[in-house]
Amino acid sequence: MRRTDDKKVTVLNKVISAALVIVIIIFFMWVSIKAIDLKLDFTTLLEYKQRLWQGFCMTIIISIGSLLLSLLIGSITAIGQNSRILTISYLCKIYIQIIRGTPLLVQIYFFYYIIGTAWGVDNRYIAGIIILSIFEGAYISEIIRGGLESIDSQQYEISKAIGLTPRKTFRFVTFPILMSRVLPALTGQFASIIKDSSLLSVIALIELTQTIQEISAVNFRMFENYIFVGALYFILTFAVSMLSRMFERRYKHEYRAKKYL
Repeated sequence: MRRTDDKKVTVLNKVISAALVIVIIIFFMWVSIKAIDLKLDFTTLLEYKQRLWQGFCMTIIISIGSLLLSLLIGSITAIGQNSRILTISYLCKIYIQIIRGTPLLVQIYFFYYIIGTAWGVDNRYIAGIIILSIFEGAYISEIIRGGLESIDSQQYEISKAIGLTPRKTFRFVTFPILMSRVLPALTGQFASIIKDSSLLSVIALIELTQTIQEISAVNFRMFENYIFVGALYFILTFAVSMLSRMFERRYKHEYRAKKYL
């Protein structure tokens, strides 16, 4: 009974603390807006709600497509770095160094206007997803590689000793441990995919940022427009964060359960 009461008190403290933080942030924003005598009017966005919805949906589609493709690229290059074939190993390592060492904006221009034109990739949406996936895949590769290298070799020896096949070893040992260790870093990378998709507006890809830029050119309400679009991006990244925490708890629980079997 006492444990239940303690749990309720803990939950109540968390709720109160979260509410206090929200109040502080709102108060700070209100004081800042008042200090420059800025009058915000978000009603001007109502007539563009259809375009905003389409841009919002397109950002989600691009982000999901890039997320899946970058995971595939990252997984392949993470394994490829340790390949016994030096050509493959060097190719993966050079790819990671080049992508991580150059700005995304430069890569968008280079891949779209040079590589894309050379190979006949005319669809801006497909090109945008590929470019974003190549960029994010380099970072995901390092996250996965670090996670794989952190797994104690003793785990594999135990798996082999109890007769687990390589497939079952991956399913019951490698994958749960890997997920519990890389999920926090992957969450941050997935949030970056959502935010980085805004840079695709430079190739006139009609997603959320490009949509708001076009609206700003008409209604001249830049503060309201960009505060609103910032809130939409926050909703997406916050949803990713919450979903990640759910999976993180699940895989940690699975790992602990299997560890003591």
